Parts: sequence; C-alpha cells; structure tokens
Amino acid sequence: MIDWNIQSRAHACQSCGKAFADKQAYHTLLFDEKRDYRRLDVCEPCWSAQYSQGASDRKGFISHWQGVYEAPPSAPPDAIQKETAETLLRKLMEQNEPRHAAARFILAVMLERKRMLKVKAQFTQDGQRVFVYEHAKSAEVFTIADPALQLNQLDAVQREVAHLLEHGLNPPVDVSGAPATQTQAPVESGQTSAELIPVPAVGGECCAPDLTAVTTIEAAAPPEPQPALTT
Repeated sequence: MIDWNIQSRAHACQSCGKAFADKQAYHTLLFDEKRDYRRLDVCEPCWSAQYSQGASDRKGFISHWQGVYEAPPSAPPDAIQKETAETLLRKLMEQNEPRHAAARFILAVMLERKRMLKVKAQFTQDGQRVFVYEHAKSAEVFTIADPALQLNQLDAVQREVAHLLEHGLNPPVDVSGAPATQTQAPVESGQTSAELIPVPAVGGECCAPDLTAVTTIEAAAPPEPQPALTT
C-alpha cells in the first residue's frame, strides 16, 4: 500500500464541473484504487443525485465527509521559509522512504494536536490501520499508515523527529565534507519544536491515534557536568 498520498481540495465539482463558491458546502469521497487512494469532491446536487443513496461500498468509495469550500487567499509576499512540522511531513511523504514511516506518523499526530490536521476517517487495509487526515486550512487529504509503534520504540522516534526538525533532511556540508553545525531557529508557537500531548482514545470511527506515552520532543543534549566531590 501507499501511505504518502496527499491530494488537494478541488476548486470545482469533479462530477458536473461547476466551480465552488466561497463558503459553499461540498462532499468529499475517498476511493480505494488498490495502488493508491483517489479523492473526489462533489457539490450537493451531484452528491444527492449520484452518491447519497445506498451503501458506500456499492458506490465504490470507502469513506465520505462534508466540508465548506473556502476560496484561496491571494498569494502572500515571499518570505524566508523555516522548517516546520508541516513542511517536514510533506518532504518525508514526498520521499516515501520506509525508514521514515514512524516519523511521518508522529508528525501527523503533532499536527493533529495543533489543530492543523483533522482525522476524518480511518480504516484497515492488509491488516494495517490507515488514518485519513484533512488539512484544516487547505483541505488537502493525507493518508498515513499506523506503524504500530511499541512503547520501547517511541523514544528513538522522538529523537529522530527532533533531529530532523532541527537539522532538516539535507543538512549543509562544509568544505571538509562533514555536516555543518547548525543552531536551532527560534521556535514559533505551534511550529518547529512541538509537544506531543497525550491523545485520548474516543469512541467513533474517526478517533485520533492514541500515543499516551509520547512526551515533549527535544533534541538530544549532552549531560550537564557534575561538580567534583570534595573530601
């Protein structure tokens, strides 16, 4: 299966082609294409006429939710970009390396707790739980598999995420060929460093992942020197 899929919200109904108006209600359907997941955004009339009647499996989709379309804002002026949990997650999903599967999952949980991602659905495929997240502002859909982390694995994954947030995926290299030392950028609220607040498991189909043992992510630091003992 593919767990890195990101799909943006459509700006027009993908059934009739009519452009969405600002604040217009729409329906999102998620289809299992075997090798990938496909998102379909449709207007209310098309939903009522083509998809609302009968079981979802008969219509071919595995999940469905409603949203409100927000017209995209004008492009902001260029600014210096910092590595954040969101940009790091996007880069990791684009690379789609199996060794970063746990880091992608942890970053998604971080962003869910910051209310930047919302769990819209979850299902099981090939014995593995898959979460469907929607971006709170852009309504992009992220499908991320649960790596089923054990408690004794969480510390190592948190250290990996902290290192990636501080140094990035491709840290600069100096002339000697060794990675250059970087100082961590100032933390903005809800951005670079973040706390993984315990997520309570709740009833219902779309509950967030439960990582009650996960604590604050911090970059590894050497122990402070202890004063010498005097006799």
